[in-house]
Amino acid sequence: MDVFLMVRRKKSTIFTDAKETTTVKELKKIIQGIMKVEPENQQLMNERGSEIFDDDKLLSDYNLTAQTARAQSPATVALSFRQDNGEFESLEITALSSPPELPEVMKPQEPQTHDLN
Repeated sequence: MDVFLMVRRKKSTIFTDAKETTTVKELKKIIQGIMKVEPENQQLMNERGSEIFDDDKLLSDYNLTAQTARAQSPATVALSFRQDNGEFESLEITALSSPPELPEVMKPQEPQTHDLN
């Protein structure tokens, strides 16, 4: 089954899909194709940063399944990169912005009622 993911790091967001049986290492290779950072220099974790993902485990091992990671509501995976000193950077995810308010002409109008006397 397909899982839909939103991989977030600082101000960057990558939307991708994979299979429940995809390994974390395979997901890192997908990210490598986009971000041009080697898999060994990437660290994936849950969105709170409390659980670092093991390269050999499947996405389903981290509860990233078709039920929890749908196209309409993708699961969030946090990403950090290895720094020059060999340590991974601390988790930093910039909050998503809210869309601007709709202009008056685009807001739903109250249905008009007509008096039928």
